[in-house]
Amino acid sequence: MAEQNDFRTVSLDKTGTKLRIIDQTKLPNSVVWLEMDEIEQVWQAIRTLAVRGAPAIGVAAATGLAVASAKIRAKDFAEFYQQFCRMKAYLATARPTAVNLSWALERMKQVVLQNKMYDPITIKGALLTEAEAIAEEDIARCRAIGQAGLPLLAGVRAVLTHCNAGRLAAVQYGTALAPLYLAKEQGQDIRVFVDETRPQLQGARLTAWELHEAGIEVTLLCDNMAAAVMAAGLVDAVIVGADRVAANGDVANKIGTSGLAIMAESFDIPFYVAAPGSTVDMACQAGRDIVVENREAAEVTELWYEQPMAPEGIDVFNPAFDITPAGRITAVITDHGVIGQPLAENLAAAFGG
Repeated sequence: MAEQNDFRTVSLDKTGTKLRIIDQTKLPNSVVWLEMDEIEQVWQAIRTLAVRGAPAIGVAAATGLAVASAKIRAKDFAEFYQQFCRMKAYLATARPTAVNLSWALERMKQVVLQNKMYDPITIKGALLTEAEAIAEEDIARCRAIGQAGLPLLAGVRAVLTHCNAGRLAAVQYGTALAPLYLAKEQGQDIRVFVDETRPQLQGARLTAWELHEAGIEVTLLCDNMAAAVMAAGLVDAVIVGADRVAANGDVANKIGTSGLAIMAESFDIPFYVAAPGSTVDMACQAGRDIVVENREAAEVTELWYEQPMAPEGIDVFNPAFDITPAGRITAVITDHGVIGQPLAENLAAAFGG
C-alpha cells in the first residue's frame, strides 16, 4: 500500500539537473521512471501522455523548461532570452487544452524577465528555484482542494469518477481524488466507481491502480455502465477534475465528462468538479472559446488491441476533451474553497474578472 508521500509524480532528479516523471503509459503493469533534460524529450513526454493531468503537465513543463534552459550557451541576456523563448513556444504546442501548460510556461518567462539584469547562470538558477516553487505550490493546492471538498463527502458511501485526477495527475494528492484521500486518512471508507475512460483507459490503468495502492475500495466500469450504477442507487456523488474552467463556469475535461453531468442531473446526484486556481482561466469567457485537442484515430481503432478493431479507412472522431456547461455543475472545488452556483458570479468573486 502506497502512502501519498511515497513518491512525487513529477520532480527534479537527485542531481537537480533532470526532470523525473513516472511514465504513465507503462502503468499499471510496470512502474517506470523517466529522466530527461532535453526540451524535445519533455515535449514528447507531455504529448504522448507519459505525464498527463493538468497540474502535473504544468509542473513538468516548468521543470522541463528549467532543466533544458540550464544547457543554453549564451554570452548575454538577449541571446539567452531568444533561445529560451524558442523552447517555451515549442513546449506550448504539446497539449493545447490544459491551461496549466501555458500558465506555467508564462510564469517561467516572467522569472527570466525579472532577472534580465543578471548573467545567464543566475537566471538558470532562478528558473530551477521557480520550478520547485510551482511543484510545492501544487502539493499545497491539492491538499487544500481535499480539505475544501471533504465536508461534501459527509455521509457519502460511494462516488464515481472519470479519467484520472488523482496523485498521478498532480505532484502528490491530485484534485478530484484529494478529498477521498483525506477521507481515507480520517478513517472514512468510501467506495470509488471508476470509468475505464476510453480510448486511453486512464481510469482503468491509472485511477484504479493508485486507489488500489492506497487501500481504497475501487470498482471499475466500462464507460457505458455509469448510468446503470447511478440508476441502481450505488453512487452518491460524481467528482471529476478539469483541464480548464472558463469564466462562466463551463469546464473542459476528459471526453465523456459532459455525458456524466447529464446523467448525474437526471438521477439527482451532485456533480462536482475539482480544480486548482491555476486551472481557472478568467480570460476565457466560455466553453466555446476552449480549443479542444483532437487526437490520432489509432487510439480508438488499434490502441490496446492485438489487431485493428475497426474497418480500415473509416473516419474516426477522437476529441480528447468535451465541454460541460456550467449549469450542470453543482460546484467547483478549489484551493480557494467550494465555488457554488451561480458559477460565473462566484468565480469572478474568487478569481477576479
